[in-house]
Amino acid sequence: MRTDLIRRTALTVAGIAATAGGIAGPTLAAQATPAERAATVQAERRPAGERQLDVRYEAQPNFYYCGPAAARNALSVQGKNIDVDTMAKEMGTTEAGTNSINDITPVLNKETGRKAYHSTEMPADKVDGKRVEKLRADIVRAVDDGRAVVANIAGTATDTDGVSHSFEGGHYISVVGYSEGGKTVTIADSANPDQASYRIDVDALAHWIASRGYAS
Repeated sequence: MRTDLIRRTALTVAGIAATAGGIAGPTLAAQATPAERAATVQAERRPAGERQLDVRYEAQPNFYYCGPAAARNALSVQGKNIDVDTMAKEMGTTEAGTNSINDITPVLNKETGRKAYHSTEMPADKVDGKRVEKLRADIVRAVDDGRAVVANIAGTATDTDGVSHSFEGGHYISVVGYSEGGKTVTIADSANPDQASYRIDVDALAHWIASRGYAS
């Protein structure tokens, strides 16, 4: 799962658009005191089969920081506020991006303070019902544990509102909640603060991840 030239080029185009939209976007949750942040570690209980985590959202500051930004947004649900530059160094992020989910999982574990995260690869030609069900179960388990999932995606996917999100060269997103028992999941996307949060069918997410992977 290495970064190729196509991925680098597409990330540049997508990143320029995201940067043009503004570096600092609106938060998905109001700023909180340290004590309040600590209290958000556990997922907020919603109607049966639904949980959403409290995200302190930030947009990525440049076109190639989607990996560190996705990890930062994911860790924010645990009340952590880690500098993206620090994480970028730990992940080996360059203007070519962050190579693989395997570069992000160790950083998530380090900042979480336990080996809670594991990388799962999604082969491009094997996104079957079994793999979709594993992704759904992994998301539900992580969110129920108060942790967001980080996914490496590529291509185009359409959310539940019919809006398309296209990252032909690759991108990283955070999965911060679920509904319908995990059939629909909530995304925190650092690329564009105007589309900071949206929902997507888990089957569509699995195909979006295909050829890459996720940390849960």
